[in-house]
Amino acid sequence: MPNNFKMVAKTMFGFEEVLENELRKLGALNIEKGVRNVSFEGDQGFMYKANLCLRTAIKILKPIHSFKVRDEQDLYDKIYKMDWEAYMSYNNTFAIDATVNSEKFNHSLFIALKTKDAIADKFRNTVGKRPDVDLKYPDLRINIHIQKDICNVSLDSSGQSLHQRGYKTATNIAPINEVLAAGMLLLSGWDGQSDLLDPMCGSGTIPVEAAMIACNIPANINRREFSFEKWRDYDQDLFDKIVESSLKKTREFHHKIYGFDKAPSAVTKAIDNVKNANLSDYITIERQDFFASVKQTEGKLHMVFNPPYGERLQIDMEAFYAEIGDTLKQSYPNTDAWFITSNMEAIKNVGLRPSRRIKLFNGKLESKLLKYEIYEGSKKAKFNKY
Repeated sequence: MPNNFKMVAKTMFGFEEVLENELRKLGALNIEKGVRNVSFEGDQGFMYKANLCLRTAIKILKPIHSFKVRDEQDLYDKIYKMDWEAYMSYNNTFAIDATVNSEKFNHSLFIALKTKDAIADKFRNTVGKRPDVDLKYPDLRINIHIQKDICNVSLDSSGQSLHQRGYKTATNIAPINEVLAAGMLLLSGWDGQSDLLDPMCGSGTIPVEAAMIACNIPANINRREFSFEKWRDYDQDLFDKIVESSLKKTREFHHKIYGFDKAPSAVTKAIDNVKNANLSDYITIERQDFFASVKQTEGKLHMVFNPPYGERLQIDMEAFYAEIGDTLKQSYPNTDAWFITSNMEAIKNVGLRPSRRIKLFNGKLESKLLKYEIYEGSKKAKFNKY
């Protein structure tokens, strides 16, 4: 189709395949998986839909130009030559994000500055006035990516990172990123076909993302704005149609999602965030110490959580992880428990062998998403039934 164009969805390390699956289900064309990104094709409406619905994307970029670049002056000249009036006017604001992976160029801030100068100078020299920079809420956000000697210039259709869903007004210490929470849930195979528990729920991110997946609610339905809404070719009617058709695909959820936390302040924040996301019907937040709890669910329980780690709490990590293992073994039969950790030494104290280990990053910390299968009775008894 002539109206289709290439886009790039950026993501976190370890979620490339999950994002590829999401894009396929949404109807993207020519999907190609990269590292921390997936490229695809679609039309303008699909770009709106990708921003609205993708759970594991951080940004949706629309590439507009690509060229070889020798040095900073060459970059300036080639950016200057581009037809910037096709995308903005002198009374718009703009911002540049630059990422550099090259021996020739090693300072992304300097590259961003050089790009800004080229665009500002072009306007000053052609129309007599230059657009201002607005780093927070620009009318146009431009992304520069230099890989070795190839420079890709893209328009950022998302704006603020897509993990900023819009339902979180309150967070506790080191809250889990919404994209990380959604990605962990999708990697764990969560599909809304059982009860789910986050036993250390903090400000409620995992329960909210779990309910949105279970009910097929668009990930960014609560978000205040996307960058593409300020673009010259923005089509409000088309965007309204995309929102409407995405909301028609939501479904009922017939199980329960629980969040426990022993800190009263976390419980209050989590309840607020659940309410902001309009999900109070599906999620129960309780003040509860996981280590003193027992399984409340008949049948299989799906558990996903982000235990506190060393930087967040001054606790005896070895004893803490041993207690996680003991609680799972003694109080949570017939449970698939998944959690993320960056403390590879402490997990030896869980006393259970993980059946899966998936490498992820929590912020800059290299981490593992681990799966522990807790059987009804002993493992041996389970296999003796057949």
